[in-house]
Amino acid sequence: MTPALIWLVVGLALIAAEVLSGEFVLLMLGGGALAAAGVTFLVGGPVAGIVAFVVVAPLLVFAVRPALRRRLEHQIEDGRMHHRALEGREAVVVARVDGNGGRVKIGGEVWSARPVHEDDVIDEGRSVLVVEITGATAVVVARD
Repeated sequence: MTPALIWLVVGLALIAAEVLSGEFVLLMLGGGALAAAGVTFLVGGPVAGIVAFVVVAPLLVFAVRPALRRRLEHQIEDGRMHHRALEGREAVVVARVDGNGGRVKIGGEVWSARPVHEDDVIDEGRSVLVVEITGATAVVVARD
């Protein structure tokens, strides 16, 4: 095997192993190995690849990885996902909502709904606020 091919295999193996760890260290080391593969292929000789790996891998680990982790953590903290994103949104009643159920339209999608208080009745066409999503049912309260 040529040194460039060895670096390529090592780089791909490290990137694949990243799936198991999720810490981005192996991904950065894999990026360094891929850079070493490219340099070895273009320049030739294993020494050039080693130098490229020694330069690129730490740069990726200590410069790129922290920025990537901050960005991902920031998105996870700020972004509400799935049904949580619907809570607090306004909806329109498309079928009367009472203790037995009903239907509301939230952002273009029709959801089954029930009122916060069992004895409340909200007629069709009224605006409601989505308090929470329980399973596939929106729990709503009438807006004044």
